[in-house]
Amino acid sequence: MTERCMLCPRRCGARRTEREGAGVCGMGTLPVVARAALHFWEEPCISGTRGSGAVFFTGCPLHCLFCQNEEISTRNAVGKALSPQELAGVFRRLVEQGAETVNLVTATHFVPAVAQALRLWRPPVPVVYNCGGYESVETLRLLEGLVDVYLPDMKYASPELAARCSGAPDYVEVSRAAVREMLRQTGGPVYAEDGILRRGTMIRHLILPGYTRDSIAVLDWIAQHLDGKALVSLMAQYIPCGRAVGDPEFGRRITAREARKVQEHLFSLGLDGFVQDRSAATAAYLPSFRLEGL
Repeated sequence: MTERCMLCPRRCGARRTEREGAGVCGMGTLPVVARAALHFWEEPCISGTRGSGAVFFTGCPLHCLFCQNEEISTRNAVGKALSPQELAGVFRRLVEQGAETVNLVTATHFVPAVAQALRLWRPPVPVVYNCGGYESVETLRLLEGLVDVYLPDMKYASPELAARCSGAPDYVEVSRAAVREMLRQTGGPVYAEDGILRRGTMIRHLILPGYTRDSIAVLDWIAQHLDGKALVSLMAQYIPCGRAVGDPEFGRRITAREARKVQEHLFSLGLDGFVQDRSAATAAYLPSFRLEGL
């Protein structure tokens, strides 16, 4: 039981028992998982040829307007509570299925239990912490030595846009501090001979419709402040999901011109990483949440 939860930057001070919580995430302290299965649509250095063992956790501190996983991030509609021992067993089964990495998707609000699971059974493949970038430095330090690859978003450069889309006007400063801590833990990228990222931090940025200037500002900050140590994954596959459907600003895909403008700026900065094309802007790549693998 947690009497006053301060795990995420919301610092809402909620009381959380094993299975119930009154905080922003709406979760208890036991990890709740909606899906644990091989996932083939991450960056090539994460998924490899056999897939990433993606463990999707229910609940989230952010509640973004356009979240593609709204069913589990905001509505918390699907999920099975697991003990740390059971979660360690999930990791083991994914590796036995051939997973190239163990991919922890939005585990922020369960970090103490996830860390315990990783100490119970340390996967022989890279452990990836896949998050929205809204992380407290203190919580990230609980994962030091347990996570090999950090995969955070840097969603915004504008506090106003962060407030509009995620209800988090402090997102920009928080995500920048979090990424610096991630890089302190991992250092620059280290690849295995087969191209899998063994260690490092890769920053994802999703281009939003009508906000190419904000995307460019995110890339500029990365180029100016991270000394080329972080990889960048620039994503052009935005589709309206969740509360963005029908929204006058965010209820459309990005245009080819918007994608090209941001991609050209990325190339001009010489940042290392990946570009995902607009052709990936389809619901066919969205995972289903029916307790697969549990």
